[in-house]
Amino acid sequence: MTKRLMVGSVPVGGGAPVSVQSMCNTKTEDPVSTLAQIRALAAAGAEIVRLAVPHPKAAAALREIADSSPVPLVADIHFDYRLALTAAESGMAAVRINPGNIGGKENVRKVADACRANGLPIRIGINGGSLEKSLLEKYGGVTPEAMVDSALGHVRLLNEFGFDDICLSLKCSDVAGTVAANRLAAERTDYPLHIGVTETGGGEQAVIKSAAGIGALLLAGIGDTLRVSLTGDPVREPEVGLMILRAVGLRRDGPELIACPTCGRTEIDLPALYAEVKDRLKDIRRPLKVAVMGCVVNGPGEASGADYGIAGGRDYGILFRKGERLGKYPASQLADRLLALIRADLDEGRT
Repeated sequence: MTKRLMVGSVPVGGGAPVSVQSMCNTKTEDPVSTLAQIRALAAAGAEIVRLAVPHPKAAAALREIADSSPVPLVADIHFDYRLALTAAESGMAAVRINPGNIGGKENVRKVADACRANGLPIRIGINGGSLEKSLLEKYGGVTPEAMVDSALGHVRLLNEFGFDDICLSLKCSDVAGTVAANRLAAERTDYPLHIGVTETGGGEQAVIKSAAGIGALLLAGIGDTLRVSLTGDPVREPEVGLMILRAVGLRRDGPELIACPTCGRTEIDLPALYAEVKDRLKDIRRPLKVAVMGCVVNGPGEASGADYGIAGGRDYGILFRKGERLGKYPASQLADRLLALIRADLDEGRT
């Protein structure tokens, strides 16, 4: 088990639930637009939000943003250690640095001292696109071993200054490489790991790459906090992150829908039925398993094995509750019957 850190009010590591992060793409020096995006990210499920702090104007806005933020904030710092010192004094919950690019050991010491004084953990961020030249030469390129070597070198530097409240992040744009690097880090350290596949792009490809890499790690018991990195509006990132957590069984905070892919045996309009059920369940936050199945082969088994289910036949469907067959109804009534049953049970405390 990894060690426990606190990022503001959010526990990270030590068996705490895997938390979902995202990062604003607004200009941090604009508190109004940045806070608007933070609130949108929080509404979408982000529990921690990171802010880029590339210059003093951005750093100067951190206190105003932190004072109104609904979630803990992480300051992302590169090159100028003084920005990290300002962030540590400005209500941030953590600081993300690469100790190798902020100008020498004495600067790292100052950052460690400031974070210690303010009770902030430091996230060491290792990215395949910015590995040290010496490690690229040593390992012949971006390899899992090179990434872990870089991370542990930075850990030793912070440890030299008596600082150990550390979270590690090892990411690259290659799914297999990211998974291997985090597996190796998990074998060699007990620091919490922030996981994700970086530079995945946008759209379906990015979601698939993120789900493959993050899901593989989570199923292996690796990862304490995550970010899905998507090009464009970041509000989609926590939504996908939560879907991944639900898919691997680490979040049960809403309905899980099961539906068959349809085939030549399907004799009801299953895509339309599924879409209607999904839409009408979206406000329910109870962990329910709901099956919407389209034929008589797998339908009865999946529907009876769920909390609630429909097993479709020819223009009709059979309604189930926790294995009990409740009745046979025309296809046009199935969504209404299913939702009325679920909401009645919720109102009566039966589920």
